[in-house]
Amino acid sequence: MPQPELFVFFGLIATGKSTLAQAWASRNGLGYHNSDVVRKELAGLAPTASQRDSVDQGIYRREFTEKTYAALLARARQDLLAGRGTVLDASYQNRADREAVRTLARSLGVRVYFILCVCPEEEMKRRMAERALDPSAVSDGRWEIYLQQKERFQAPAELPEGTIFTVSTAPAVDAILKTLTALLEAPA
Repeated sequence: MPQPELFVFFGLIATGKSTLAQAWASRNGLGYHNSDVVRKELAGLAPTASQRDSVDQGIYRREFTEKTYAALLARARQDLLAGRGTVLDASYQNRADREAVRTLARSLGVRVYFILCVCPEEEMKRRMAERALDPSAVSDGRWEIYLQQKERFQAPAELPEGTIFTVSTAPAVDAILKTLTALLEAPA
């Protein structure tokens, strides 16, 4: 039985990381854990319950975010110990949060891949506007939150080559999945 692997889809809000992460998990039969869903679950809210809290307020306080990221790690650990590869879907904008994932992977002897999702700001704006009209949307990301997140985002310079891949989420999902598969299968 092959060793399970851990995939972290991360980046700024509205970069398409959740769409891509869900598609990757589904295509590869992996566990899938989304920070927005876990955060709201921990707060006793439905995934689609809109939370208009500002950055560092309500369920977006740093303490609650730490609790959310700890829950993501616990769920990934459970999947990996059961022999199932898994996907984590969150901004992972801080080095410390990414290092916690790497520590988990090392402790379990599994490979971890970080997929940094990027796209043009115009597309991000369009996606946020579209999402604001969707009653089934889980993310509460808005333009003003994006601007603050962009300012705080710590570049993933600490991640070694061969563990981080940057993908543009502007193309269609199927095309991105093919690109990502080729990147991950390329010899190191």
